[in-house]
Amino acid sequence: MADAKSLTVPKGATGVLVFADGSAVFGRGFGAVGEAVGELCFNTSITGYQEIMTDPSYAGQIINFTFPHIGNVGTNLDDVEADSPHALGCIVRQDVTEPSNFRNVEPFDQWMREKGRIGLAGVDTRALTRMIRMKGAPNVVIAHDPEGRFDLAALAEKAAGWPGLEGMDLAIEVTGKESRLWKDGVWRLGFGYGLGEAGDERPHVVAIDYGAKNNIFRNLVKAGARVTVLPATATFEQIMEQKPDGLFLSNGPGDPAATGDYAVPVIKQALEAEVPIFGICLGHQLLGLAVGAKTVKMHQGHRGANHPVKRLSDGLVEITSMNHGFAVDTDTLPANAKPTHVSLFDGSNCGIELTDRKAFSVQYHPEASPGPQDSFYLFQRFVEGLKA
Repeated sequence: MADAKSLTVPKGATGVLVFADGSAVFGRGFGAVGEAVGELCFNTSITGYQEIMTDPSYAGQIINFTFPHIGNVGTNLDDVEADSPHALGCIVRQDVTEPSNFRNVEPFDQWMREKGRIGLAGVDTRALTRMIRMKGAPNVVIAHDPEGRFDLAALAEKAAGWPGLEGMDLAIEVTGKESRLWKDGVWRLGFGYGLGEAGDERPHVVAIDYGAKNNIFRNLVKAGARVTVLPATATFEQIMEQKPDGLFLSNGPGDPAATGDYAVPVIKQALEAEVPIFGICLGHQLLGLAVGAKTVKMHQGHRGANHPVKRLSDGLVEITSMNHGFAVDTDTLPANAKPTHVSLFDGSNCGIELTDRKAFSVQYHPEASPGPQDSFYLFQRFVEGLKA
């Protein structure tokens, strides 16, 4: 990488990644034409790129995929975690090939173009990953122009001027705007997403959508719940109007402390009312904030489908799916918040349980999609606990 002021665009380059310090990486652009500014992160998953691109937790971020072959099975109408992609773009090693899967509806590069997302191919993604691990997640601009015309200095200035995710509330931008009854169950090959029973006899879970992945709601239905989804800005009164048996706090993007300005007071009221609570990812961080803990911005974050987490109750290790750049600071947890899980990669907190309330949360994604299925039991634990 070299300084943008001294760079010339190499012949054949139609895409570029420009850093705030003026350095740049060139490649072949695909997907939408244009530019986007955000935080560069990496994901180590080898499958599930469509689910990853549509995960609302990636709002404000550009994904560097470590697995070299991305896009080779095309896209379909089922493997989505939200109505549209939320990641700003992606970087891949190999050029996107023709789809080779019977479920394909349209090629990945065409899907990216239609969704307004920018891709960059032909890049040493492992080198980018090593850079992020050493220096932290940088602010960058990704750009695509079929003619290879880039104002590199202007792009570097744009990257430098972006404030970064710390202090940024993005849940407000990706949350659903209206309440809705969720009925879909989990997906099965040949059957699609079966409708779950929504009868009144089922425990009623009110899920707060801070940028939720759809598979979370599907697993709550599979576990036996009737699920009503409310926006991130739902008040305590609006939640209680639904007569919930339990409250679910979803994943989402951005800085939990910023989202906590309006979310934490509501969660505190729910705790005082002794409403059972289950939180995932951002929901885990918000529960931590609600009981008095602090959250911190991580050096590089955890993103992938192969993260080992130790369950402290019995020492069992779960292989989990993760996507987060902030974490609960274990040292700030109050006496009534017991750590339950810990990352075996860096020792960061991955779960808490309150000793004086029916409330628990995990930092990782037990719904997977993509990822392993070691942690699905948490949905069953939550829903079964509502029947007691």
